[in-house]
Amino acid sequence: MIQSISDKDFQRLVQFIKSKYGITLSEKRQLVTSRLSSLLSAEGYTSFSDFVTNLLEEQNPQKIEKVLNRLTTNYTFFMRETEHFDFFTRVILPDLVRKHQSRKTMAIWSAGCSSGEEPYNLSMYIKDYLGAQARFWDTRILATDISQKALANAKKGIYELPDTLPPAWRKKYFTRVEGTRYAVSKEIRDNVIFQTFNLMDPIKFRVKFDVIFCRNVMIYFDQPTKDALVRRFYDATVPGGYLMISHSENLSKDAPYRTVAPSTFQK
Repeated sequence: MIQSISDKDFQRLVQFIKSKYGITLSEKRQLVTSRLSSLLSAEGYTSFSDFVTNLLEEQNPQKIEKVLNRLTTNYTFFMRETEHFDFFTRVILPDLVRKHQSRKTMAIWSAGCSSGEEPYNLSMYIKDYLGAQARFWDTRILATDISQKALANAKKGIYELPDTLPPAWRKKYFTRVEGTRYAVSKEIRDNVIFQTFNLMDPIKFRVKFDVIFCRNVMIYFDQPTKDALVRRFYDATVPGGYLMISHSENLSKDAPYRTVAPSTFQK
């Protein structure tokens, strides 16, 4: 039987996760206790004190990832918040094609991509929009997440498909694996570059981005952490570029971007 977590150990754990990963858990003691108890048992611990001490001293990436996977929800699906995709197709893609007609490149980042549905979805919209011209463009999407487990699943690209997915896409961009499970086509998988990245780290990718999608990620952050991340996003966005966040999230009134549509912002 795992003992309840002490105030001291709870604060040690909360402060460590906040400082390293931006995730705020100070009001979620019951969630922390309930979701980590089975992990402690599986790892052979009988107390939170020993577990927290070893976690903080060793800082073993695999153990930390197990903790983060228990405390956060890597939940996403195809066609999530379709209003974003509508705006992306109707406004952003024509804008990017016009701007980059000579270079024929787009720089798009799916930040906090989880199991990969979002960047694959974006690739399908791009391929459909460009049509026969798609082969002349470099539209590869950077897709990052802190969870290697989520990224491993994303790279496999095998999913249960929702009824909301256009039937034409099911035929065009997927192959049935077994039953109701489908694999994303090689054409779409090759258009996404998956990489491990902690959003608390400095953003030093070699390009600035035309569009950054960061949806249902900042729900885990407090306001100062969100504000700092948004400033880093802003610096990593090209002039005229876009940031899209979830409809359940918001930016501060003094955020540097201007609002152009619900949950959609422009530099």
